[in-house]
Amino acid sequence: MYSIIVVPPPTTEDEQHRTQIRLAPGERLTFGRSDRENDLRIAHDGVSRRAGEITAQGAFWILSNLSRDQTYVVENPEGAGEHIKVGPGRLDAPVPFEFSRIVLPAAGDLLPVEVWAPRHDYLDGESARDGDTTAAAFALDPSKRYFAVLAALCEPRLRGEPHAPLPTVDQVVDRLSPNWPAASRTSVQWNIDYLAVKLRLKPGPDEADPGPRLNGKKESLVSLALRFDLVREDDLVVLTAPSGRATG
Repeated sequence: MYSIIVVPPPTTEDEQHRTQIRLAPGERLTFGRSDRENDLRIAHDGVSRRAGEITAQGAFWILSNLSRDQTYVVENPEGAGEHIKVGPGRLDAPVPFEFSRIVLPAAGDLLPVEVWAPRHDYLDGESARDGDTTAAAFALDPSKRYFAVLAALCEPRLRGEPHAPLPTVDQVVDRLSPNWPAASRTSVQWNIDYLAVKLRLKPGPDEADPGPRLNGKKESLVSLALRFDLVREDDLVVLTAPSGRATG
């Protein structure tokens, strides 16, 4: 099974259908300007003849910078400006991002090489478990209406638009109304407030100090939900199935 997927910089010929190169664990991909020395040729005068090497390492990958004087930046497009720098001559730099963009400086241009690491390794679910069950960090019930509200807020970013603006309350109402006819601005906002307390972004009414309400509540909820996989793409099915009657 392949371990990572590499998407080279676009050209005028393949902007609509960009090439994908798939690497199995242990396989390497060299890239650079020379078509004789590399597996992937990047035809730009500002790219070194042998610029770098990508190596698949199971569930992650490493990058070697083979240039003499260019620093490469590896960005996390799904993060908030997260990146690592791989200096000239640096070998086997581990990349911690599942979806990454290598930015190659090339004589005034910045060339993107996108890399996905979709393979995930997990513990055997049948392994013996001793002792008491660990309490859940975030106890969410997908059958409740608050979960449907959270899913609707997360939907644009789960659909592959990491920088998409969050839905407004009115848009959430429209999204949920086919399966929740009684949805309204008041009920959706109530569930957002409930989630902020349930996920400990805001103290409950009995503990809260008087003062301003939580700023960026929706953004904070979505950031927490996506960071800890509280809502996954598979969970978006709740938006097309009748939601539960309870809100809490």
